[in-house]
Amino acid sequence: MNPIRALLVGLACLVASGLVASRPALAQGTADAAGYPNRIVRLIVPFPPGGPADVIARFVGQKLSEDWGQTVVVENRPGGNTAIAAQQVARSAPDGYTLLIPMDTTMVLNPLTIQNLPYEPLRDLAPISMLTKNMSMVVTRMAGPKSIKELIEQAKARPGTMNMGAGTITSRLGAVLFAKTAGIDVQLIPFKGSAEIGQAVLSGTVDFALDSTGTALPLVQGGQYRALAKYTNQPLPMFPGVPSLSEAAGLPAIDESSTWIAVAAPAGTPRPIVEKIQKAIAKIYADAPTMQKLEKVGINPVSSTPDELTAFIRSESVRWAQVLKDNSHLLKLEQ
Repeated sequence: MNPIRALLVGLACLVASGLVASRPALAQGTADAAGYPNRIVRLIVPFPPGGPADVIARFVGQKLSEDWGQTVVVENRPGGNTAIAAQQVARSAPDGYTLLIPMDTTMVLNPLTIQNLPYEPLRDLAPISMLTKNMSMVVTRMAGPKSIKELIEQAKARPGTMNMGAGTITSRLGAVLFAKTAGIDVQLIPFKGSAEIGQAVLSGTVDFALDSTGTALPLVQGGQYRALAKYTNQPLPMFPGVPSLSEAAGLPAIDESSTWIAVAAPAGTPRPIVEKIQKAIAKIYADAPTMQKLEKVGINPVSSTPDELTAFIRSESVRWAQVLKDNSHLLKLEQ
């Protein structure tokens, strides 16, 4: 037989046998989902208590507990740039009772920046739903530029003399992407978190910064920050009068920059269980008054289907891999 034909026949047999074998597994998964959950569900958060991931995990966990009539507990497992928690969940039984609350760092940036990572996101974890997208805001102190166009004009008039601040690796990538797209020569000053960024902006150590919506909101409301633009084309109810960066700067090619939080299960978790969890989250997010409460405290709630989240992770991985390739020095800043 022709070798290629033989290979095709062999693959066809494997597919056929896989389809036959999958039917009992699907039936079992459906049966498991019907009785799920019948014991405690654990949400593993890769950060200490009190941060955005912990807050949204406790909020969603409480709502799921009320809906299911089962206890949902949050366990904090910080460390390893979220890898410790990710590895723990990846090695857990794929039954829906141990879930991970990952971030963009966990699912996209770690594989691009850390060698010998003890997990592979889309091999070892099953995405379930997005939970929040914390959009980046371009901010300055009140004495700074009054618009994003004014900022760009100042930067072009003073090449190499203005500083921009950013915290997470995602924010740094977004800042560099904005500067390159706008054609401005500015110096990136890395910070460990939003508290340091706020101090630097208000003291004038940096001329502008990329900060998160949650952190920027009270400073804008308190008259300390000026929000020049939102790094997204999507509506942000908490910042109704702030234009998108692409529109305000006249940069239609620039895309969204955000840190985001999701929920995932160990790979191999039956699809009916994954879908049951996702539908329960979608039900929570369908309640408008609840979502408005989250928005008022700076949380931008966003849900998705498992397939939508998986596709988003893949596209973000390709996007940021290219930006990192063009700006390898950012890896050194992260260390």
